[in-house]
Amino acid sequence: MVSIPGQIMFSYTFINQPSELSNRVARDVPTILSIEAMFTITINDEIYLETSLPILEFYKSLYRWKEKSNAIPVPEFHYYSLEFDDYEEGAIISMIPFSSQARIKSIWGEKDIYNVFPLDFLVSSLLDLEHTLKKDIEAYFDIQLEKFIPHIPYTLLDN
Repeated sequence: MVSIPGQIMFSYTFINQPSELSNRVARDVPTILSIEAMFTITINDEIYLETSLPILEFYKSLYRWKEKSNAIPVPEFHYYSLEFDDYEEGAIISMIPFSSQARIKSIWGEKDIYNVFPLDFLVSSLLDLEHTLKKDIEAYFDIQLEKFIPHIPYTLLDN
């Protein structure tokens, strides 16, 4: 879990049992997509988003964004899923930078919450989430994510 008290918190709980994923199935896309977590975004102590996600697919979106997050200007982050293909309203989860600020947005957001933060704070929060999520996935399932990364589906849509 990554938390800044009173501002934004990302939390997740793995739904699958640890035995449902191993390094032996690193190339098995159906198994990869079957691994889910309950993912919650809490903003100013209010739940903004609570949903189950194919967590390895979400992780890969964060991982790919992290690879280019040092660019100027900071790129937007968008998470799309193979399991949901109606994106007329936007991505499942996005971080949209503007000027020196950014906001978190979800087409599945449960409430209209003011969620504009300093850009560097939100970038740091997402980078912390990527780092913590990697460690937690590897520890919980006893795997090495680098074996999975090339095989995890990744949806990238033009903005």
